[in-house]
Amino acid sequence: EVYFKNLSKQKQKEVMEKNGNNHKLRVCVATCNRADYSKLAPIMFGIKAEPQFFELDVVVLGSHLIDDYGNTYRMIEQDDFDIHTRLHTIVRGEDEAAMVESVGLALVKLPDVLNRLKPDIMIVHGDRFDALALATSAALMNIRILHIEGGEVSGTIDDSIRHAITKLAHYHVCCTRSAEQHLIAMCEDHDRILLAGCPSYDKLLSAKNKDYMSIIRMWLGEDVKTRDYIVALQHPVTTDIKHSIKMFELTLDALISFNKRTLVLFPNVDAGDKEMVRVMRKKGIEHHPNFRAVKHVPFDQFIQLVAHAGCMIGNSSCGVREVGAFGTPVINLGTRQTGRETGENVLHVRDADTQDKILHALQLQFGKQYPCSKIYGDGNAVPRILKFLKSINLKEPLQKKFCFPPVKDNISQDIDHILETQSALAVDLGGTNLRVAIVSMKGEIVKKYTQLNPKTYEDRLELILKMCVEAASEAVNVNCRILGVGISTGGRVNPREGIVLHSTKLIQEWSSVDLRTPISDALHLPVWVDNDGNCAALAERKFGHGKGIENFVTLITGTGIGGGIVHQHELIHGNSFCAAELGHIVVSLDGPECLCGSQGCIEAYASGIALQREAKKLHDEDLLLVEGMSMKKEEVVSAAHLIQAAKLGNTKADGILRTAGTALGLGVVNILHTMNPSLVILSGVLASHYVNAVKDVINRQALSSVKTVEVVVSNLADPALLGAASLVLDYTTRRIY
Repeated sequence: EVYFKNLSKQKQKEVMEKNGNNHKLRVCVATCNRADYSKLAPIMFGIKAEPQFFELDVVVLGSHLIDDYGNTYRMIEQDDFDIHTRLHTIVRGEDEAAMVESVGLALVKLPDVLNRLKPDIMIVHGDRFDALALATSAALMNIRILHIEGGEVSGTIDDSIRHAITKLAHYHVCCTRSAEQHLIAMCEDHDRILLAGCPSYDKLLSAKNKDYMSIIRMWLGEDVKTRDYIVALQHPVTTDIKHSIKMFELTLDALISFNKRTLVLFPNVDAGDKEMVRVMRKKGIEHHPNFRAVKHVPFDQFIQLVAHAGCMIGNSSCGVREVGAFGTPVINLGTRQTGRETGENVLHVRDADTQDKILHALQLQFGKQYPCSKIYGDGNAVPRILKFLKSINLKEPLQKKFCFPPVKDNISQDIDHILETQSALAVDLGGTNLRVAIVSMKGEIVKKYTQLNPKTYEDRLELILKMCVEAASEAVNVNCRILGVGISTGGRVNPREGIVLHSTKLIQEWSSVDLRTPISDALHLPVWVDNDGNCAALAERKFGHGKGIENFVTLITGTGIGGGIVHQHELIHGNSFCAAELGHIVVSLDGPECLCGSQGCIEAYASGIALQREAKKLHDEDLLLVEGMSMKKEEVVSAAHLIQAAKLGNTKADGILRTAGTALGLGVVNILHTMNPSLVILSGVLASHYVNAVKDVINRQALSSVKTVEVVVSNLADPALLGAASLVLDYTTRRIY
């Protein structure tokens, strides 16, 4: 292990030397406030952990050094970072002029600091006015700039500042694919853009604090329970200060009326912040029994507070970005985050102009739990950023080059640095085998794992988790970014809660089982679960014959008979999640007994189990084998033997297959008369044997108005896994407000 670690370090050293970095890369990280430090700290820890490659200089300025905002520079010292320089750059005031003067003061003080440090590169985060002063100073002093979180879209003046810093920066680390596309559209060099994810997610997704209750009680009181309190964080909107103050006042009124324990954080240093503090004091928030007003909460503790809150409300980017990692409900007020990509946990109140509107939003959101969202990161941002830093060639000309239209295609120039393939973990829980696969957005099965399905619940769940963890680790090696986990299983499933209500007899001890929670908790990924028939229909809709078809039905012909119904492009689940149990359509009142306990179901005639039953009867009567067939003594009679016998001229076997095909055809006719789809897709190992029989029955038995329906055999090699992947790839939330 030591040998390979040393070998890896040697290779990295060779890469740095090749890029002209014969000395350690001197990196200056400048932090201005509590928010940007939460994003920069993981990078700083990563740089500090590799002293053979980097020298770290920390510059602190802005609101970090203001007592009214908690003197948050202390948390940097508590993290054991040496602060090289402290710059007091905030000009106190309550209007826009104070922000301009603060930028000017920073521009006056920064040149002396940068002259002394002489960094190879400066890391600047985000969109604050302090960051604009940093980027301007570094650019004019010919210092390379790495900008974190460029390309994003939001409201207020921050949007313009962010894009201005992008134009000054030489390298870009963005968090989402949309942000990457925006940077390319802004004529930035694609080779200097890294799609890494948000660094704070590295900490969020690894945050495990069993003693979170002590943190909650410390900030909110001894009598508070999880999911029974609110975190409020609202900042002034500098382009419309008057309206934002009014909105904050309405928010506090709504929170007072809602009557839940609430932690209120002081706003950022912006024009209008003092007026917002006055509103808090006017309402008596600091002395109200239901409220706790604080200037600052350490990020480690803040993570636990929002992770276990009943709701977060305000207009902070933290609400639309970081909180999604925990599935905590969020109410986003006003226009400050307009344009941000958000998860399904975020409810937007565009015009928060009445107390009732905000109160109604609280009633809708409070106490809910959403699937965790990883739009802004997967927990591996810092390793990507460090690798990107090591690849920077200091011999390249400092002068930026812009890539004017035509814009480069969205295909990565260097897959290790720029872009990974968006993919899903697909799980197929079969009666015999448990399969897990990494499936790309295009439906390519990149990697597949197969194990025998254990008999007990505990062993089965343990194996699923083990295989998923193994596949998620392998995904990094094959440059796949996992968006979520999709699970296909037999039986009746509640897809809203991710619970298997009742399973088939093939999968024992698998009823009322919550699959979503343990897998989501273990992998920090959103998890979707659905019935295998529904998954097959989703696979056809995304990758197969059903693509672009408004109304179609998929029938699975395998060990059992199942299916899925797509109506007006949407999958039908039914009132009790029992829709599309197509195998249990009764086609004969006195037919053979089905595993469901009824008689005359399609499954009792046409499933693999039914054909195996009839094959055994023929074999016991010595009527199965014909010339050209042979069986070993220990060989188990199966449906395959019946099909082979029919092909070789066994009339009794052929008759059984005809009856099975007729039963399936009658079931399809019933479906046509009920749903009137334009397409019927037969899937599974028996589909090709039944397709002609089904078409014949439709021609004989169906109404003339539905006889034009197209009946085809699926061309998908693995609909179960592809369907499970479709759950993720179709529903991974990319809502844009």
